[in-house]
Amino acid sequence: MSVTPAIDTKAAVRGGKRKKGFVELLFEGRAFFALIAIIVVFSAMSPNYLTVSNFLIMASHVAIFGLLAIGMLLVILNGGIDLSVGSTLGLAGVVAGFLMQGVTIPQIGVILYPSVWVVVVLTCLLGAVVGAVNGVLIAYLRVPAFVATLGVLYVARGIALLMTNGLTYNNLGGRPELGNTGFDWLGFNRLAGVPIGVLVLLVFAVACHILLARTAFGRWLYSSGGNERAAELSGVPVKRVKIAVYVLSGICAAVAGLVLSSQLTSAGPTAGTTYELTAIAAVVIGGAALTGGRGTVIGTMLGAFVIGFLSDGLVIIGVSAYWQTVFTGAVIVTAVLLNSLKYGRR
Repeated sequence: MSVTPAIDTKAAVRGGKRKKGFVELLFEGRAFFALIAIIVVFSAMSPNYLTVSNFLIMASHVAIFGLLAIGMLLVILNGGIDLSVGSTLGLAGVVAGFLMQGVTIPQIGVILYPSVWVVVVLTCLLGAVVGAVNGVLIAYLRVPAFVATLGVLYVARGIALLMTNGLTYNNLGGRPELGNTGFDWLGFNRLAGVPIGVLVLLVFAVACHILLARTAFGRWLYSSGGNERAAELSGVPVKRVKIAVYVLSGICAAVAGLVLSSQLTSAGPTAGTTYELTAIAAVVIGGAALTGGRGTVIGTMLGAFVIGFLSDGLVIIGVSAYWQTVFTGAVIVTAVLLNSLKYGRR
């Protein structure tokens, strides 16, 4: 008689652990389950949704948001925010378009037509410079991240408008006789049937995952985002880490600008407007905490695909663009609520 209660107690403990594990699984995999639900629902509503060609097209759209979200993840892990990524994307596209059109040197009467790889490198350097400005303002001049990146948002957008006078650079394919062809390679070419933009996103995602999981920088980033003062006392170069994440965010935004301009074969100064909000949403849906120190690359990628597949699915079934905004906002609010429940319990 005395053995039975002990057995029941152990069974109850095991049952409690199983229940807790199931709830934790739902919380941890909420972005994945949401993505599966989106695919199932829209596949039932439209026969054109669940096709390989449509999935690849949607993935090429997600590549833009995904690249921005990777950079945003690094910033949010550090406990910051980067509102300038959308404007950096637009400025990068405009600079790339300007270079592809030819750079005139009036003093000697020469027009230079840089090759597409020179354009890519210079544009990435531009993104790094924008990110470095953000990092210095925040790390050394103690400007709040929201204010600093908001100011850079306006400056970058203004420069893009001044460079183009509000117009758009068109026909960025280049000219063979000038040796500057190949810009549309990023947007239209495929490797083994997969769009180049999607492969670029995959490379950046894998590199970021390795950076966070396998390097000292990743440990520094998580620790400084979780408790900056404690990390600094432990010898973590907090200021350098902060500048580095904003530089990487700027580079990701510049690459996203290159991919978008290549897909459109044009570059306009208003490209990327409000994209910073979509990037933040992808990170939050992926389970990252806006307070810093918590988040993963896999979760962020799932968040980007949730937003992209939801938006494209609503377009395919003919839902009004106004309702698309409502649905996307509802998904974001739900993700933030779930994050609050998860981290609040801890």
